[in-house]
Amino acid sequence: MLDKILLNISIALYAIAVPYLGINDTHVFNPDWVAHARLHEVWQLITNSSLGAIALWLTWMSADGRGKASVIALLITGGFLAAYALQGAYGGSMVHPDGTEKTLFGVNVGVIGFGWVFLSSIFTLVRAGRQEATEKN
Repeated sequence: MLDKILLNISIALYAIAVPYLGINDTHVFNPDWVAHARLHEVWQLITNSSLGAIALWLTWMSADGRGKASVIALLITGGFLAAYALQGAYGGSMVHPDGTEKTLFGVNVGVIGFGWVFLSSIFTLVRAGRQEATEKN
């Protein structure tokens, strides 16, 4: 049950909270973004939310779905963490046009939230793998 709770929290962060935070004038409706960049942002939000719906279904409806749901979360949040780590190479930034950045204790909140999801997804993936191995024996 702990795994399902962790997965639900993870899915809520990347499939609901991020789109909620991104559909505004700093992202999707940002007049400074070229239309092509806005299209990619909306595509990413829809894709991640759709993958979240699949992960939610796997978590609750599939006997062996927790591991697969964990992999989906690892891919989505790992992609963000990689983009954050590589931001200097492509001119990316988590700083808003007004110079602010959402931080907690000096660390970007996206790194904190998705870092937690990434680590908890590893935890649930390992536990799912152990459970499957136990059930086979």
